Amino acid sequence: MNRRIIIAAILIGIVCAGLVGWNFARSLFGGGHGLQLPPTAVEAMTVQPAPWLPSVDAVGTARAARGTDVAVQIAGVVKEIKFKPNDHVKAGQLLVQIDDAVERAELLSAQANVRLYAAQLARAAKLKARGFVSQSTYDDTRAQLEVARGAQARAQALIDQKGIKAPFDGIVGIARVDAGQYLTVGTVVVTLQDLDRMKVDFTVPEQTAASLSMNQPVRFGDESAQRKFNGRIIGIDPKIDPSSRLVAVQAEVSDAQGRVRPGSFLRVRVDMPAEANVIALPQTAIIPSLYGDYVFVVGPPKAQPKTEDAKGGAVAANESAPGLVAEQRFVTTGRRDGERVEIVRGVKSGERVVTSGQNRLQDGAAVALAEAPNEKAAAAPGTPRQTP
Repeated sequence: MNRRIIIAAILIGIVCAGLVGWNFARSLFGGGHGLQLPPTAVEAMTVQPAPWLPSVDAVGTARAARGTDVAVQIAGVVKEIKFKPNDHVKAGQLLVQIDDAVERAELLSAQANVRLYAAQLARAAKLKARGFVSQSTYDDTRAQLEVARGAQARAQALIDQKGIKAPFDGIVGIARVDAGQYLTVGTVVVTLQDLDRMKVDFTVPEQTAASLSMNQPVRFGDESAQRKFNGRIIGIDPKIDPSSRLVAVQAEVSDAQGRVRPGSFLRVRVDMPAEANVIALPQTAIIPSLYGDYVFVVGPPKAQPKTEDAKGGAVAANESAPGLVAEQRFVTTGRRDGERVEIVRGVKSGERVVTSGQNRLQDGAAVALAEAPNEKAAAAPGTPRQTP
């Protein structure tokens, strides 16, 4: 037992001796008159309040303002296809003709009956005026004429239904049927889309839905490009989805010009009224950590109390300190707008914040500012500009 205590005491003594030696070496080589590490070159920006354009971001799906899958209303055999893929068609233009020979024969029969009963009604009217035909006989003849006209209208309606026409102007897709194919009711023959006017359906959280209004400007773009399409809100669902707590919103793209396809994925941004005097920093200046987000603020070293040197003389602790040091400071972030992040708390106007090179810094490290190209130009206002 005593042997273990002796061994433990020896180990503790070795550790203590090592700490004392390390502190002595640090004071000898890293003190006020020792070696100093060169300052780290960083880029920094001066914090200035600037206008902030708040927005509501969402993702949506595009669809044509007028789009439908043209389907068959009455069963039959395809007689002829009257369009080609991607044709621009007009409203009422014939797209697919279904065989209507039987209906046309019925139409001829109905037309003959109409002419027959019309002539009989005319003769009955003359005879009735002379008193040779009773009122009931005249009424029966007129009823037969109306039945014949109904049969004629029915045959004409069947013929019209077998001629499938475009309900509005647009672009047709690929034909989904072939000539000679038997079609049942509801079979889709082609899709028709009006690409001149597009709508975008998206959802927003219920907390932000109250800030939206009709005719509010909206910007759209795909995943890789900027939001280069403009539009406006044309509909806001008054009901909140109880399962997702989202509100459905619909907007119209005013400058699609055929560049937005139905079903496309779009990023949506609804711009809100601008706010003045908001402090924001680039995302590259903010470093996330387990304890919160922080930045490095560049400034002169803080004054420290004087210490005594090895000879007993009073020496200021920062008399050989570098001109600028980096101070680690935790910040509270807010909204985000592209590459900028709103700073709610932690940084004041006029302070300099490191935007590049902070991965090599630690709190209190010496830094040297490397001017950005735009700051170099601003640093020499008296330099004459060269004109080509």
